Amino acid sequence: MAQQEHHGAMWVFGYGSLVWNPEFFVAERIVARLDGYARSFCMSSIHHRGTPETPGLVLALDERDGATCTGLALRVEPGHEDATLAMLRERELVTSAYLERRLSLDLADGRRVEAVAYVIDQAHEQYMRDLDLEMQARIIAGATGGRGPNDEYLHNTTAHLTELGISDPDLDWLSTRVRKLRRHPG
Repeated sequence: MAQQEHHGAMWVFGYGSLVWNPEFFVAERIVARLDGYARSFCMSSIHHRGTPETPGLVLALDERDGATCTGLALRVEPGHEDATLAMLRERELVTSAYLERRLSLDLADGRRVEAVAYVIDQAHEQYMRDLDLEMQARIIAGATGGRGPNDEYLHNTTAHLTELGISDPDLDWLSTRVRKLRRHPG
């Protein structure tokens, strides 16, 4: 059974770009599991990885019964909690499509911590329910936003999860398919 950690530490759950580009001071990184949510390209991106005219897709935590998402728990460097939360809110809450939550994570070493996590608002217009993988690949292959090409986000996330030993067959398939689409559009 996991032991709950109560030391006042601030943790953040990374499941997408926070895995490879947290943009805050990290004191500890450890693989973590979040139950009840799936990592999914279910959020239309009109700022960071797309535009209103050509939206991209970004990952979100999509609440689903029986789902599990494995990602990275990031412990914020002590003394940087307020600045980190302000930066995360500016970065993640550009629109109201994400909801900020505090959720329990099971860490790979047996600890249990509460972490800040950003989940999709399933009632928001940017929620892209039930897009099949081929449609996701086509959208990702053709979009670019303020933080760069949508496929760069996909490939970076996939590569870093693989380095951490985290398997995500959907992301692996998407990464391969998007590379093919970018080489041979149409």
